[in-house]
Amino acid sequence: MTNLEVVARGLVGGERSFEQLRCHPRLPLVACSDSERPAVHIWDCGGGQLRELGSVGFTLNAYGNALGRERAERTPAVAWHPDQPLLVVAGEGGLRQWTPAGVSELQGAPAFAFYRSLAFSPDGQTLWASPSFRDEGGGWESSDVLDLAVGTIGAGPRWDTGVAQHPGGGLVATLSSDQGATHCLFARVDQGTVPAMMRPLRRALILDCDGYETPLFSADGRHLAVRGNAYDNSVEVFEFPSLRRVLTTTLGDPSPGYPYPQEWLDQMQAWSRHNVAFGARPGVLWIATPAGTLVEVDLETRQAVEHDVLTGSRLSALAATATGELLVAGSGGDLVLLSVLSGSTQNCTANRDTSRDAAAVFLETTAEVPDDGDDLETHLVLTDGTRTWEADDLATTTAASSTDPTWLQLQAAINAAQVQCE
Repeated sequence: MTNLEVVARGLVGGERSFEQLRCHPRLPLVACSDSERPAVHIWDCGGGQLRELGSVGFTLNAYGNALGRERAERTPAVAWHPDQPLLVVAGEGGLRQWTPAGVSELQGAPAFAFYRSLAFSPDGQTLWASPSFRDEGGGWESSDVLDLAVGTIGAGPRWDTGVAQHPGGGLVATLSSDQGATHCLFARVDQGTVPAMMRPLRRALILDCDGYETPLFSADGRHLAVRGNAYDNSVEVFEFPSLRRVLTTTLGDPSPGYPYPQEWLDQMQAWSRHNVAFGARPGVLWIATPAGTLVEVDLETRQAVEHDVLTGSRLSALAATATGELLVAGSGGDLVLLSVLSGSTQNCTANRDTSRDAAAVFLETTAEVPDDGDDLETHLVLTDGTRTWEADDLATTTAASSTDPTWLQLQAAINAAQVQCE
């Protein structure tokens, strides 16, 4: 039996609330994205307390009624250094960094580059950024690799939505999105080289449509969760390293199809896009709801238990701290730190050993895409968690049913039309 115990409460103040929480991977720090304007607030969540340390803001202009793409284009991107209390923020005014000493310009970074996604390499010496601004901006076909120590900017592989580091080391996951389908790409990370490079691997997940958030690994490295989909409030969880899908669910009613009724659009907006987290306990996924509850999902038994957290307040964001506690934000301006108490003991050493084994097995079962592989998709072995396709399979398939993913139906229709034209 799992119990949640409130460790600390914080009140954001004013009319602010937080729509995304990004915890430091090792330190008791969290970056909180403001729901009202392009700003990020840094809080200390250690020692059983919640305390605001500072903010990084780019403009006083509020988001107002901006939604969808317009809102996303103004939302700052953030990345924590893997070891130091250093946060990099990309916004409308370029790149800034926060440390306990205050806010400053990021040395070695391009002026006024508004990257949509940022991530540090595991050694903290390289910053990965997307889309590319090497050629005066807008390059979604590649990314930038910033060596901050010497101020050089090189070319990296295409990716567009966050980078998740596998806890076993040497392996990361990211997304390459398209309207018809999104690839969850895995990449080996160069060890001991500066700048560190992502080396895309052949094994990849394929997700229907686009509109997903950064992938999320569990603490023991045995599960991967993907939240999003532009047309459904979906959550999918895959075993790792097998990539077998063990959970898929839609939060709220499924998409009724275009034109969308207003009540369904309101429901979509009520569910946070940053509302899933893995805690320290293996095999458990946490989901925050608009009703102010946390749902605890056992991935093995598929059983779900609801926990009341903020009655009468929509949970607008959820994250797990470096020590496995849960941090939730409410639409009323609340920030709550929760301790997860269960009958099973948590063994961090066991989690580390398990995650290293999982990463090693995955790397042994795949290979890097060739350096001259300009067309990445022709080298990928894709799975949706149930079926697997080699690149040649997708180039020739002409049959798909109405229950198949949208991307597969489209691919089959295109192939069939080409066959008829020959």
